[in-house]
Amino acid sequence: MSPRTSPGTPDRRVLIVGGGSAGISTAARLRRAGVRDITVIDPSDVHWYQPLWTLVGGGQASLRITGRPEASVIPEGVRWIRKAAEAVDPGVRTVTLSDGTEAGYDFLVMAPGIQLDWNGVPGLAEAVGHDRVSSNYAPEYAPRTWELIKDMRSGTAVFTHPATPLKCGGAPQKIAYLAADHWRRKGVLDRIRVVLVIPDPALFKVPVWNRELERVARRYGIEVRLNTEMTAVDGDRRTVTLTGRAAGTEETLGYDMLHAVPPQSAPDWVEKSPLADPASPYGFVEADRHTLRHPHHPEVFAIGDVANLPTSKTGAAVRKQAPVVAGNLLDAMRGAEPSHRYDGYTSCPLVTARDRMLLAEFDYDLKPAPSFPLIDTTRERRDMWLFKRYGLPPVYWRGMLTGRL
Repeated sequence: MSPRTSPGTPDRRVLIVGGGSAGISTAARLRRAGVRDITVIDPSDVHWYQPLWTLVGGGQASLRITGRPEASVIPEGVRWIRKAAEAVDPGVRTVTLSDGTEAGYDFLVMAPGIQLDWNGVPGLAEAVGHDRVSSNYAPEYAPRTWELIKDMRSGTAVFTHPATPLKCGGAPQKIAYLAADHWRRKGVLDRIRVVLVIPDPALFKVPVWNRELERVARRYGIEVRLNTEMTAVDGDRRTVTLTGRAAGTEETLGYDMLHAVPPQSAPDWVEKSPLADPASPYGFVEADRHTLRHPHHPEVFAIGDVANLPTSKTGAAVRKQAPVVAGNLLDAMRGAEPSHRYDGYTSCPLVTARDRMLLAEFDYDLKPAPSFPLIDTTRERRDMWLFKRYGLPPVYWRGMLTGRL
């Protein structure tokens, strides 16, 4: 790829921490704008397209097609440091790496993603991957979810959602709908008790989609436990402890299958850093909600799951944030004020059956922000499911990661 050179773009060192969708998308946009000194820090060998993991767990996609070598997505001309970041010092503008060396920067883009806190629920780390417990939130477990769903003919299936911010907030309930749809097609749903544990007062925070999801849950006979979270797992006994968030009541529920989503937070080193937002109990990076620039360190920008923004953490949000971060970083390089603004757009493709989906798109104000204004995406649609399964992956690999979309 040959970047288009922008007049007046000075040579400055840009360091991007994280080689996921946020980091790579930003690097590609900066490279196409003519920035020559860009370094990405990421230790991963594989770059994952995580939105398909729900369909992997639901038996509709192979894990193999969701990953590609990390080297294949690093933009041409971008330096790649295959180490983990362990600390940042914005005072001297350095990032400390896992081998003790330091990388300096003039501008820093924080995009290390989100941390899965498997130890955040007592017993979960020991049970996941065993004891009929799985999770679509890790590639090593997502295929197991489908095996558990396929093998189940009766009993109790529990699906949980943590009480923390998380990536793809709809994923914990999407797999419940896929599982129930499969069991209904196989004629065994009436022998399976399906329990969906949601920590919030509603299935979805935007009313128009919440109403549809309530209808979907009723269709499958799912017991929805609102204002409730899983607080313990006993893999040996195959029980979970469910705690009411308001009253503090506890219930021990036996399971024959458990799909558990772990609590999530910023990586530990980010939470301990001077860039963490003191208002965030989860250590996410402080950033202006519109410019994505750090309010106390103007040479630092945050993007993706690690940014403390009042919107859902999704790949669709990253797609809208990347041009804002790249554009405002270019402004800063030229000594100008940020001219690009992010309105909080995010999108949750809510799979409700093997071949049906709702597409929830909204902004900071929870107002619908449809990309397809002539299509009613508040109703279950097959064309939207086809778009998620077959349309979005090439858009991601060929468009978003290359800085074209």
